Amino acid sequence: MANAIVITGYGIVSSIGLNADEMLNSLLIGHSGIGEITQFETIHKGKLPLAEVKRSNKELVQLCGLPGKTEFTRTALLGIAAARQAAEMAGFKPGQTLRTGLISANTVGGMDRSEIFYPLFLENPSKGKLCNVVRHDCGESTEAIAEYLGISDFVTTISTACSSSANSLMLGAEMIKAGMLDRVIAGGTDAVTRFTLNGFNTLMILDKEGCRPFDENRQGLTIGEGAAFLVLETEEQALKQGKPIYGVLSGYGNANDAYHQTASSPDGTGATLAMGKALAMSELLPSHISYINVHGTGTANNDLSEGFAVQKIFGEKVPPFSSTKAFTGHTLGAAGAIEAVISLLSINQDCIFPNLRWATPMKELHMRPVTSLLKGAGVEHVVSNSFGFGGNNSSLVFSKHNP
Repeated sequence: MANAIVITGYGIVSSIGLNADEMLNSLLIGHSGIGEITQFETIHKGKLPLAEVKRSNKELVQLCGLPGKTEFTRTALLGIAAARQAAEMAGFKPGQTLRTGLISANTVGGMDRSEIFYPLFLENPSKGKLCNVVRHDCGESTEAIAEYLGISDFVTTISTACSSSANSLMLGAEMIKAGMLDRVIAGGTDAVTRFTLNGFNTLMILDKEGCRPFDENRQGLTIGEGAAFLVLETEEQALKQGKPIYGVLSGYGNANDAYHQTASSPDGTGATLAMGKALAMSELLPSHISYINVHGTGTANNDLSEGFAVQKIFGEKVPPFSSTKAFTGHTLGAAGAIEAVISLLSINQDCIFPNLRWATPMKELHMRPVTSLLKGAGVEHVVSNSFGFGGNNSSLVFSKHNP
């Protein structure tokens, strides 16, 4: 187990909490972050719900300890806040001899700033501040987080739609195993933008009442925002330094079924392959899994496809499962990392969080989600699924650390 990849720190910012303690409290009391739009103007205000981080950019600047700074995108600010928590929890100090990498994921980049630039520019090409539009790309927030934390050994960005931050954790683990880095801060961040909201609304997959994952009457997803980062290193290194270990990334798998630009394959081929690979790496049997944090977006296609895949892997004995997107909304590129932290909380608190707003079983499936908090559930191993547009499917297995 000396080369096992363990988690020695994590940080999170979401619609249900600005840190892990606040988030855990919301999960325990069943408080959802889905509600009215408050942080930006849109024609959908009062019509579509969002799961926003209820802080303005100015307030996030203060939260990150960056007084007077105005150049950051919202995506970067959310990422800095979460990565800072993870680094502090793991006792991270810049300048240590450990080769440290930052792998950050997102999908929207700095679109919130681009949306400020373009209306002015289109009205008059001599107007619009270039300091806004130059921060458009996905890598900008990664660079901002790396500079804030003082990381320069390895810095990269992953953008594979909604599996992005799950893939950042996988890449981080692989680089440590290959001896290329000693530790990695991996995760993702995404902010809500008009572009994102309008895009998903055009696809007609937004639930006007708030998402209802795995419910027969589900109407679509709810967009959310947030960020989460985990500190990965080997068990040997963590124990040598006397660090607390919050869990083990015992397995992971990725598969791309390339069925459709935005839809999952109807029979769940990619999802089945991803979960199968993750279980094989972890050397666990399906019967060893205590809980599945399903991708569970609440769309007709996703939930059915994922349900078929889960039943293929687990047969008639599907372990307790739930989608926590009913709490956080679908945070897109940040979803895999946010749900990784939730998986660790499930292990360390020994509880399974409920699938909110579920009422009616899906007629095609024999499985039903957990709908109330389960305490003392004996959580040892958790599968966390993240499936993205284009069929990029990733599954992670987190295990309780047993020295």
